Amino acid sequence: MKNIKLCVMLFVIALAYNCKTDNKSDLAYAVESKTDSNGFAFESVANDPTGLRLYTLDNGLKVYLSKNIDEPKIQTFIAVRAGSNYDPKESTGLAHYLEHMVFKGTDEIGTADWEKEKAYLDQISDLYEQHRAESDPEKKKELYKKIDEISLEASNHSIANEYDKMVASLGATGTNAYTWFEQTVYVNKIPANELEKWLKVESERFSQLVLRLFHTELEAVFEEFNRGQDNDYRKRYAAMLDGLFPNHPYGQQTTIGIGDHLKNPSMVDIHNYFDKYYVPNNMAMVLVGDIDFEKTIKEVNDAFGKFERKEVVHPTLPKEEPITSPVIKEVFGPTAENISIAFRTDASGTKEEKLVTMCDMLLANGTAGLIDLNLNQKQLVQNASCSPTFLKEYGYHTFTGTPKEGQTLDEVKLLLLGEIEKLKNGEFDEWMLDAVINDLKLSETQRYENNSALADMYVNAFIKHLDWKGRVEFLDDLRTITKQEIVDFANNFYKDNYVITYKRQGEDDSIVKVENPGITPVNLNREKSSAFLTNFNAIESKPLEPKFIDYKEAIKETKTDNGINVSYIKNEQNDLFNMNIIFDMGSDNDKKLGLAAGYMEYLGTDKYSAEELKKEFYKLGVNYYVSAGAETTYVGLSGIKENLPKGLELLEHLWNNAVPDKEAYDKYVESIAKGRKDNKTQKGSILWSGLMSYGKYGENSRLRNIFKVSELQAMDPAELVEIVKDMKNYEQRIFYYGKDVDAAVAALNTSHVVADELNKYPEAMAYLEKETGGNVYFVDFDMVQSEMLFLAKGDPFKAENMAASTLFNTYFGSGLSSIVFQEIRESKSLAYSAFSNYSNASKQDDSNYVMAYIGTQANKMPQAVDAMMDLMTNMPEAEEQFNAAKESTLKKLAAQRITKSDVFWNYERLKKLGIDNDNREEIYNTIKNMTMDDLRGFFNENIKGENYNVMVIGNKKDIDFNALSKLGKVQEMDIDYLFNYEQPEEIKM
Repeated sequence: MKNIKLCVMLFVIALAYNCKTDNKSDLAYAVESKTDSNGFAFESVANDPTGLRLYTLDNGLKVYLSKNIDEPKIQTFIAVRAGSNYDPKESTGLAHYLEHMVFKGTDEIGTADWEKEKAYLDQISDLYEQHRAESDPEKKKELYKKIDEISLEASNHSIANEYDKMVASLGATGTNAYTWFEQTVYVNKIPANELEKWLKVESERFSQLVLRLFHTELEAVFEEFNRGQDNDYRKRYAAMLDGLFPNHPYGQQTTIGIGDHLKNPSMVDIHNYFDKYYVPNNMAMVLVGDIDFEKTIKEVNDAFGKFERKEVVHPTLPKEEPITSPVIKEVFGPTAENISIAFRTDASGTKEEKLVTMCDMLLANGTAGLIDLNLNQKQLVQNASCSPTFLKEYGYHTFTGTPKEGQTLDEVKLLLLGEIEKLKNGEFDEWMLDAVINDLKLSETQRYENNSALADMYVNAFIKHLDWKGRVEFLDDLRTITKQEIVDFANNFYKDNYVITYKRQGEDDSIVKVENPGITPVNLNREKSSAFLTNFNAIESKPLEPKFIDYKEAIKETKTDNGINVSYIKNEQNDLFNMNIIFDMGSDNDKKLGLAAGYMEYLGTDKYSAEELKKEFYKLGVNYYVSAGAETTYVGLSGIKENLPKGLELLEHLWNNAVPDKEAYDKYVESIAKGRKDNKTQKGSILWSGLMSYGKYGENSRLRNIFKVSELQAMDPAELVEIVKDMKNYEQRIFYYGKDVDAAVAALNTSHVVADELNKYPEAMAYLEKETGGNVYFVDFDMVQSEMLFLAKGDPFKAENMAASTLFNTYFGSGLSSIVFQEIRESKSLAYSAFSNYSNASKQDDSNYVMAYIGTQANKMPQAVDAMMDLMTNMPEAEEQFNAAKESTLKKLAAQRITKSDVFWNYERLKKLGIDNDNREEIYNTIKNMTMDDLRGFFNENIKGENYNVMVIGNKKDIDFNALSKLGKVQEMDIDYLFNYEQPEEIKM
């Protein structure tokens, strides 16, 4: 089956690159109805490169199956046509909250005594109905107090995280779920040998809803709501939708819900929603990976075929009137200003979807679109782009832009609308039609290689009631669209019928802040197990043996005529290639190298302008990049192998003949300065870059070793061009992933000409890691939540510690069934996100670090800090949970396959650690023999008693500095100082 799929895929790709715009593919995509040897009927599409078999069980459950044996894993999605569109108006956020509760178990999973627990849960449900109906704030508090008390009693009979324990014991990864407008989707990636056990637990999970541990999870969801309030992008997006859809739930019901609804839930409403929509004829199961079709569908039917079909009627949602004049929206927040312009479109599966897709790619494809060339390449804005979204009932085409320094949002708006006018005037080359479809084909091919991406495509088709045949032939349909059709459509579609949303800097007066409700920690009962879990653990799956790599065998070697070493791995799947010329030097060796590499993006040559070069590469279907990191610089090329010689010739032409452009350089410096200014408004960058770096290195850090803007302005751009050109004179090596390495080497021999004697690298600057402890570094930021990062410097890297640290992270700090997640979120409801890990160094001589993170309301911070520090000092020991973590870790390792180009890049990572073999074998064998005593020893030696630097970002008005001072000396940090930026008044443009 794999070989057939591969041949079809290659044929489709080859065809895509030879088709003319006015010709549709000769491939026939007929829907074929067949029956397998077990009597199960399925549909497939002829010449479908994904090899989909679509089954429909007797009860209506759709089952999407696709085979890929690259690794012994299966990407699983269980999708329900139930999202926030169908929330009751008085219970917005319900579908999303229900998603959280489906992880809590049933009357068999997660309970020690169901009858006793149920009695308490019924009381809690009644109290929530009273709480919802009560308008007196004091009486509501009393009712909540009663809910809290009874919830504690109920928790004596519940067992937290049994579902997570079971899927973790399978070796599952990526366990999660998401809710959107029309769907709720449950996600796991499992080892192929664990399918039957996974089906057993999932069929039980979806058989019944039990709302246990309800109020603690509700508080976690409210923390998720707070994270949304701190996300200016989400606020701009919600305002845009409100303008596009003044009547439809797309714009009127956010997935997270209204804060007041979250604080006043109805367990009755949630049960009713589950009973209405979580039925087999409204659901789909998607399994993509190492499967046997006929065995798999039989197992799925055995597990889910017993579910009863029910009539499902989704509500008829309001229709929208046409937008006849611009709708203006404004949102405020601390991040950099930007703008969006959105046009409402027809739904997915319509003719308009195809036309908008073509318009979008002609406007912005990342390389040669009108916006790419005329705005980004010419640096007329800080950045700009566009992208479409197609939903079940409508869609939208969104244009976004960020202004340069001194530029207004309205000026960005006019520039974006100007590029749309060029599209309407037909100011694009005819060849672009083929080029953008070929670009889409490349992206599609890459998605087909990825089980998760392909599974998501199937989910998308199911949720939107789309025939898979239409998806398979989608790109061929695009090939029938002419330039005149696009021009006519654009003139009819892009008018004054848009919503413009201004994201401005300023205080948001719509923020909802609430007090800490004072939840009593519930009991987790780690030592208990339900009968279901006991029986589940007794089921033995056929063992999956791990496979390890002989890197020296897997990575082949050859040389170019001029002696450059070429490492290569053959691409067995398709005709795509990736070539990297690697220099083991970076900005640590030459501070100007990163600056020079970025400048190359805006340069032309003596033959081509910068815009013409982009077009030439796009014609070939080849991408290039020059990227200088701290220690390594890459000159890369990727695309379809037939065009490698021409692509390399063009890249080498640019490399050898780039012409300095003072105007482009001045704009480049302006962009860097504006980027730094914008970076200071991003709380994630402040915490995970600025504060993290300062916590590790203090003043002498790579992050702070930058050129001042005034220094950049004084530089000669010709010097930067020469730096890039001179790179060729340094030692280098090449990695090639693709077919026909001989042809690739021949292209290198022809185009990549270097000196006979290559230069050694300049000495790299070293950065000294500081000892940690006794410091609290704080940044004041306008936000609802507060975020904290604890960082302790450990011992230098030791390969022999990798097994213990891997197991420790699974048991203690990461994942839904870890100690930290259970204690901080499940029991105490102190944060939406909390984790801890022992982080191994990326280089042999660097130190390992102990890290912990909490994101929570500022008024919960003291409790959250106490809880985390207690865990980091006194690791709870639960033998059963340890054994589950051990089994999970071993199964993940057994199912892990390092394939394709990842073989080379993983070996590169290991060599930096002084390891020249696949050390997963040693890790696997060590973990097999580890006991709780071993883990305790690792904890006591590497975690307990560590001295932490604490990094905090939050609103100064809400922070309890007395609590923070107990952790060390509190120092409020200036953001410009953290990043070593110039003060704004120092920058002169």
